[in-house]
Amino acid sequence: MSDDVLTKDVAAEAVVPGDVLLKASGLTRHFQIGGAFSRRTLHAVDDAELVIGRNEIVALAGESGSGKSTVARLLAMVYKPTAGEIVFDGRPLSELRSRKDMLAYRSQAPMVFQDPFSSINPVYKVSHGLLRTLKLHRPELDKTARTAEAERLLTVVGLTPAATVMEKYPYEMSGGQRQRIGFAQALASNPKLIIADEPVSMLDVSIRIGLLNLMAELRDHSDVSFLYITHDLASARYAADRLVVMYAGHIVEQGPIEDILADPLHPYTQLLLATVPDPRAPLAELAGGDGGEPPKVVDPAPGCRFRARCRFAVERCETETPALRLLGDRHTVACHVAPDIPKQESSERVLRGESE
Repeated sequence: MSDDVLTKDVAAEAVVPGDVLLKASGLTRHFQIGGAFSRRTLHAVDDAELVIGRNEIVALAGESGSGKSTVARLLAMVYKPTAGEIVFDGRPLSELRSRKDMLAYRSQAPMVFQDPFSSINPVYKVSHGLLRTLKLHRPELDKTARTAEAERLLTVVGLTPAATVMEKYPYEMSGGQRQRIGFAQALASNPKLIIADEPVSMLDVSIRIGLLNLMAELRDHSDVSFLYITHDLASARYAADRLVVMYAGHIVEQGPIEDILADPLHPYTQLLLATVPDPRAPLAELAGGDGGEPPKVVDPAPGCRFRARCRFAVERCETETPALRLLGDRHTVACHVAPDIPKQESSERVLRGESE
């Protein structure tokens, strides 16, 4: 086991075997906030390294405000990066200049949003959004072929009979059914990657499992990869192949999900696992103690952003931002003191599914 700091390129490549579909290097997004005389910089994402393989589900986890949704919007080209590069299927996205090129990319990497109640136009039937997407992204299909393809997609996502569903309005359907429509609309452009931003967080627990199974089926049978953004490690463990943990704009740990849950190396990952409800464990046993101060992402000082909440912090954490290191088979962590910190038993509960 080597503690040598890897170059960022090698660290990113080390986490995915086989073909790479998307690779983000040094991905950064800053926002200017405040007035003319109090201009400050919010560091939403800083120097992120992310790789998604073909036919892979990558879970991006972290608490609210960690930068997960900003990463999603950067990959979907809703935001332009402040710095860094995204390469999709071998082509740098910085080369996209025309509207046609941008439309072609977005057809290959659509988003499924968190709220199924607002992501579908309520005044139109289900058929409207599907047929419109097909007309925009697959112009080779005539009207009859578009209708047939829309019905096929509804069947794929488990909405049958498709012809009946096509004639329904969104208010006539449940939240889970609406979210399946969101997946159908994403599939309509024949994508290689779907960016799913908390797609099950607003659904009942009994409905979530169906959507997670749908993602796995699409990965296995439709050659689609997923970036699954979530704060729920139990659902990530159920659906994902690999886990990326994000904190205060930084990616702090990534690797095969079973490896990370069995042996979390970063104190923040341990904290996330420790907060899985367990009546046997007192709050004092959490890796972060009483929780500490919230991270500062507006004009942050150098150093590890988790240090104020970490009881294992050393002097080096105050001045030097940790770089990703390979500390296992495709398991990287950005921490000065890993892997010498104590392990948490709480990860066993997630592995056994006791957080459900």
